[in-house]
Amino acid sequence: MRLIYLSSKKTFHFPETLPEERCVIASWHGDLLMQPFVYRKWRKEPNAVIMISEHFDGEMIAKVVSYFGLGTIRGSTRRGAARVLLQAIKKVKKEGFDLGITPDGPKGPRFTVNDGIVVVAQKADVNIVLFNCVPTRYWQLGSWDKFMIPKPFGHLEFFIAEPFRVTGMEMEAAKSLIYDKLMEHTLT
Repeated sequence: MRLIYLSSKKTFHFPETLPEERCVIASWHGDLLMQPFVYRKWRKEPNAVIMISEHFDGEMIAKVVSYFGLGTIRGSTRRGAARVLLQAIKKVKKEGFDLGITPDGPKGPRFTVNDGIVVVAQKADVNIVLFNCVPTRYWQLGSWDKFMIPKPFGHLEFFIAEPFRVTGMEMEAAKSLIYDKLMEHTLT
C-alpha cells in the first residue's frame, strides 16, 4: 500500500470545510484499500474505528488498519447486528471516534447501501463523509466487490464529499442519497 501511495501522483479533492466533530466515513468495499491515506491527510491525528467483519479477510484488514493507528469494531450488520451497531453508536457519540464503514460490506451485493450506515448516523446524529479513490491504472479482482488495487506509478485522485446528515430522513431516502453521492466518483 505504501509503495503504491508513495510512487503515485496524487490529487486531493476536499470540500472547503470539513467537520471538526466526529462523523461516519464511508466508501465502497471494493474501493477501501487506499482510504487510510486520505483519512490521514484529512485528520492529522487519527481517531477512528473501522467496522470490519469477523471473517478471515476481515482479520487481514484489521491488521492493516492498525498500522495506520486505527481501531476496529469486529462484526457486521449481518452477524450480531444489534451488538455491532450499538457499539458503533457508542464509539461515535460517547467516545468521540470517527467510524469507518463500507455500506455494501461485508458481502454485498456490490454498490448496495445497507441499513447500518443510516442507523449509526441517525442515532449518533452526526455527519456522513464519503471517500472515493480513483486510480488511473489498477488491477480489479474477480471478487463480489470487484476489489481495486491501484498500480504503482499511476495517478490517484482522492475525493472527500461535502459532509451531510440523514437525521430525520426515511430509511430508503437516506440510503438513496448515500448511494447517489458515493457513485459520483466511482469506477464501475
